[in-house]
Amino acid sequence: MPIVPLRPILEATEKYNYAQGAFNVNAVAQAKAVIEVHEMFRSAAIIQGADLANAFMGGRTDFANGTLEDKKIGANNIANAVRKYGEKSPIPIALHLDHGKSIEACLAAMDGGYTSVMIDGSHLPFEENIELTREVVKLAHPRGVSVEGELGVLAGVEDHVFSETSTYTNPMDAVEFVRKTGCDALAISYGTKHGANKGAGAKIRKEIAIATKECLRHEGLFCALVSHGSSTVPQYIVKEINELGGTITNAHGISKEQLKEVSKLGIAKINVDTDIRLAVTRNLRELFWYNPELKTHDSLVPIWKLLESKTADFDPRVFLPPIMDTVMYGNIPNEDVALIIDAVERGVKEAVGTLIVEFDSFGKAPLVEAISLDEMAERYKKAGI
Repeated sequence: MPIVPLRPILEATEKYNYAQGAFNVNAVAQAKAVIEVHEMFRSAAIIQGADLANAFMGGRTDFANGTLEDKKIGANNIANAVRKYGEKSPIPIALHLDHGKSIEACLAAMDGGYTSVMIDGSHLPFEENIELTREVVKLAHPRGVSVEGELGVLAGVEDHVFSETSTYTNPMDAVEFVRKTGCDALAISYGTKHGANKGAGAKIRKEIAIATKECLRHEGLFCALVSHGSSTVPQYIVKEINELGGTITNAHGISKEQLKEVSKLGIAKINVDTDIRLAVTRNLRELFWYNPELKTHDSLVPIWKLLESKTADFDPRVFLPPIMDTVMYGNIPNEDVALIIDAVERGVKEAVGTLIVEFDSFGKAPLVEAISLDEMAERYKKAGI
C-alpha cells in the first residue's frame, strides 16, 4: 500500500472512536520495526521523525546543531526507509514530521517524502501562530500533505522543545485557530509533559480535551486532537536499565489508564518517544550484560564505552553514532552489528506493540481509507482548504 497522508488515518479514529499511537524513530531499523509490529496487530501506523531526528539521520551526531541541509538528507533517509518497508505493506502508513520549527523545516520534510508535517508555533503570540500555521497549510495541502498545529505550551524537555511551565489550551481559541488555519490536527496542552520526568502522579485535564472537541463539533469543524508528551515511561524498564548499570532517576510518565480514557474522549493521536528510547537502551545494556565478550569486539567497543560512560542517558542516539551507516541506511556490515540492530528492533516492538493494544488501534487498519497524496490534494482543493 502506498504511504498515505495522515488525514484519512485520523478520520478513521474520529469515526470509530479510538486513538492512534504516533511513534518517533531515529534509525532505519526503528522505522522497520514500527511497521512490522503494526502489521502484526493489523493497525495503521503513524511514524514520526522529529526535526532533530532528521538532522541525526542526515549524519549530524550532534543533532542539536543540525543544519537545514542535514535535515534534508535525514528526511530523505527516513522516507526511503519507510517506503522500502512500507510501500508493499497491507496497512496504511503515514510519515509525519514532529515539531517542525520553521516553514523551511516543513518543506525539507515534504520534499523528502513526508506525508504529514507539524508546524509548532505554540511559542508565538496567538495571531502569529495562526499566520505561520496557515502558511504551512497553504504549502502542504496542494501536495496532499496533512498539517498539525499546536496551541498551548507543554512543560518539559525533549529534543529542542523546552519549557519550564505550561499554558493550557483554551477550547474557544482552538475553534478560531482551526477555522483560520485549516489544519487537520491540533496538539493541545492539557497536562501532559515532554521528556521522561513528567512527575509522579501526573494528571491529564481531560475536560480540556472534551470541551475542545465538543466546540469543534458544534462549529462543524474537523480537526483531530493530538496528545504530545504522552510516553508512559514503563517503570519496569527503568528498573531493568538501572539494574544493568544505568543511573536513571526521577523518571515518570503518563499512566496508560489516563491515556486509554482520553482516547475515547476526543484525543485521536497520542505521541510516544521516550518509551521507545528506554526499551532500546535496556536491550543494548542487556546485550552486553549477558554477552560480556562483546565488549572486546572491535566493531562494538565504541558502543560499549558510550554505554559505560553515559549511564544516565537513555536516548539511543547517544550510543549509536559508531554505526551511523547502519543507522542512516540500514546497512549491516557484520554479525556484531546485526546483534545491535536486533536489540533495537525488539525494543521498539515491545514499546509500540503494548500501546497499539492499549490505544485500541489493533485490527482497525481496514477501517482507514487508503488514498494517495494526489487524491488528498484534490479533496483539499474541493473543500477550499
